[in-house]
Amino acid sequence: MQITDTIADLLTRIRNASTAKHATVDVPASNMKKSITQILVDEGYVKEFKIIEDGKQGIIRITLKYDENRNPVITGLRRVSKPGLRIYASCEDMPKVIKGLGIAIVSTSKGVITDKKARELNVGGEVLAFIW
Repeated sequence: MQITDTIADLLTRIRNASTAKHATVDVPASNMKKSITQILVDEGYVKEFKIIEDGKQGIIRITLKYDENRNPVITGLRRVSKPGLRIYASCEDMPKVIKGLGIAIVSTSKGVITDKKARELNVGGEVLAFIW
């Protein structure tokens, strides 16, 4: 089966695994998914991730993060720019997720970065997802 939107697949797998309270989730690897997962680690939404080589494309094993009451740290994930409707934003129009409590992941000419970093670097780009 061909998956047309691999980023939406990544976000859906993370959402489903955290709702089911799994410790880890496996996702087929790509450079875009690695950079999105690295942002999630840097911002404290997931514990860590490992790249597992399987001789083909590889697998990203993401270790999910929960609070002391076993509630997932990620309360919401939303795909913004889809293959059928791309959403772009300049650095002035960069969206704030829940008035700055969440993050927007943006694909720019400087790489895949958060909305805060995009404002610092004064670059715009494609708004991939909202995480809160």
